[in-house]
Amino acid sequence: SRLRGRARMASQKKAIVLDMSKYVDKSVRVKFMGGREVVGVLKGYDALLNLVLDEAHEYLKDPTDAYRLLDETRPMGLMVCRGTSIMLVCPTDGLEEIANPFLQEEGEEEGQ
Repeated sequence: SRLRGRARMASQKKAIVLDMSKYVDKSVRVKFMGGREVVGVLKGYDALLNLVLDEAHEYLKDPTDAYRLLDETRPMGLMVCRGTSIMLVCPTDGLEEIANPFLQEEGEEEGQ
C-alpha cells in the first residue's frame, strides 16, 4: 500500500509540472532542438508534451550565421510539434528582449 501511495503522489506531481492548460488558446513560442523556433496559438497538448499549434509561424535563420534568428517569419499554419524535440515553451504575452547583462563594454577588463 505504501508503494501505491507513492506512485499516486508521483503521478499527481507530474500532472502539476506539465500543466499547459493555462496556455490553451494563447500565443506561445516554442524552441526546438536544432535551433528552430515557432510562435503560434496552443490548441492542444498531451502528457508527452506533444503540442498542436494553430496560426504558427517559423522564425527564419540568418543565412550567414546558423545560430542567429531573423525577425522574418514564414507561415506554417496548423502544426503538430513532437514533444521529444521541444526544448522550451513560453507564452508570448509579456515576452520582450532585454540587453545582455553579461556582455562587457569595450575597454572594460575582467576583475574591475
